[in-house]
Amino acid sequence: MANKTYTALITPFKSDLNVDYNAVEKIVKNQASNGIDGLVLFGTTGESVTLNKDEKQQITDFIVGLKSGLELIIGIGGNHTAGVIEAIQQTDFSPFTQILSVCPYYNKPNQAGIIAHYQAIADAAPLPIILYNVPGRTGINMTANTQLTLAEHPNICATKEASGNMEQIMNIIKNAPDGFKIYSGDDSLTFPMLTLGAHGVISVVSHAIPEDFSKMVKLASSDPTMSRELHYKHLNTCIDIFAEGSPGGIKTMLNEMELCHTFVRPPLHQVSQSLEKHLRSLVH
Repeated sequence: MANKTYTALITPFKSDLNVDYNAVEKIVKNQASNGIDGLVLFGTTGESVTLNKDEKQQITDFIVGLKSGLELIIGIGGNHTAGVIEAIQQTDFSPFTQILSVCPYYNKPNQAGIIAHYQAIADAAPLPIILYNVPGRTGINMTANTQLTLAEHPNICATKEASGNMEQIMNIIKNAPDGFKIYSGDDSLTFPMLTLGAHGVISVVSHAIPEDFSKMVKLASSDPTMSRELHYKHLNTCIDIFAEGSPGGIKTMLNEMELCHTFVRPPLHQVSQSLEKHLRSLVH
């Protein structure tokens, strides 16, 4: 099965910080016409913690109405297990194929607590769960042994690995059960992860370079030389868009492409003038 490129979709805003649906349409259509396989709604990149329940439903309905043909994955996670389960019970999953759920943050549970959290969510969920390990945001690493234990659950199908720990990533790839997918959560590490046996990426930079990035992902197995060339062509962009956090960087590039404004909701802030100038130059 071909490697997949999923874009962790931003939420574009107007100057009043309401959702900019014209921009949503332009971005989704650009993704659909340039090789992207699917979208992840309401992840970190989508500023999901600043969106209320009604906004999430309206965004979902609007994107479904575009009939883009893109696979849709929904982000539902948190650091209150019962609250995540309640959110799952209140969600209409008919447009979606999978649920991306971030490792509990702030509380810093031990590994047994992480396992219990995900097992409870997976038991309650009507769709397969993708684990999301991002220690830089959560304050805790979900170890390889923990992820491999969870991989045995029949309703946990994949992991989005953003630890940056290649030894850990290789351990998961080497020992994962059949059918369990490993997706890169770091744009800059996607190519090396694919060469080691990962199955795709949940990406941010794919907003701005969907054709090249999806081509890099697809060619990693069949034409690694061309895939490597595309990796190095865009490596600096993959790194630089995160220089002052996300999604301020990628929104700046998309603004230069005339696809959306740069506005983000507090406590996030637009990038500095020096970084803005640099990111705009990468578009041309």
